[in-house]
Amino acid sequence: MGDDPRVGVVGSCNVDYVVRVAHLARAGETVRGADVLRLPGGKGANQAVAAARLGAAVTMIGCVGRDADAELITASLAENGVDVTGLRRSERPTGAAFISVDDAGENQIVLSPGANVDLDTSASDLESFDVVLAQLEAPAKAVAEASLRARRLVLNVAPVAPVAVEVLDRCAVVVANEVEAESLDLARLGHVIVTLGARGATHLRFGREVATVAAPRVAALDTVGAGDAFCAAYAVQFAKGADAYDALTYAVVAGALATRASGAQGSLATDQEVRAWLARG
Repeated sequence: MGDDPRVGVVGSCNVDYVVRVAHLARAGETVRGADVLRLPGGKGANQAVAAARLGAAVTMIGCVGRDADAELITASLAENGVDVTGLRRSERPTGAAFISVDDAGENQIVLSPGANVDLDTSASDLESFDVVLAQLEAPAKAVAEASLRARRLVLNVAPVAPVAVEVLDRCAVVVANEVEAESLDLARLGHVIVTLGARGATHLRFGREVATVAAPRVAALDTVGAGDAFCAAYAVQFAKGADAYDALTYAVVAGALATRASGAQGSLATDQEVRAWLARG
């Protein structure tokens, strides 16, 4: 592949309402938080921005409402170099996520999908991309369509949701965290990346380990968006034809660097930043 791969992102666009708290609330507990931050988010939009910052030519295929939140998302995508011609409008409100982040950087999230449920890929030229990247915040129908039409689909099975076996079989790569991986038949799937948080990630081929990479140590402020940064980085490297170990190493560093600031898109790394960390060994 060339140095500027074409990546289509089929996924969600949300506005994140983020509040920092000393500790995450338990059931029935009220905790006092700081001022609310209103930030562009959604797993699809996060991954689109991350991939663009890492040097890919990215098109966002999603759905937003006709409200102020839609304008915030569209402006953020465009400012980061993402092609927004694949965004459609819905009469539903733009999707929203309500996020609490504690002093350790851990989070709780409540998601209202809104316009995302109307995401439709029928007018999108999915076949034209080197890689299509999708997540399960997108409707199941859109993910299934992407698996049929994309030349190569990288599917992030987050958040946990039912996925048809035939859809998984058509994926070039499946990305899951440790909890999400429990729902997969790893021995059946050709390429599965399991993210391990601060411990890095591992690549499995039909259930057998191909490569494992440890994560670099960074001062984590907010883990929201780290998984999205990882997925985008891996998809970009996969589109470029990187080998299993190099792609995994690059993605682990990109994911770690994304924890350094608040918000899902607050500190998404550039290709130059990731390579600078890699050069440090």
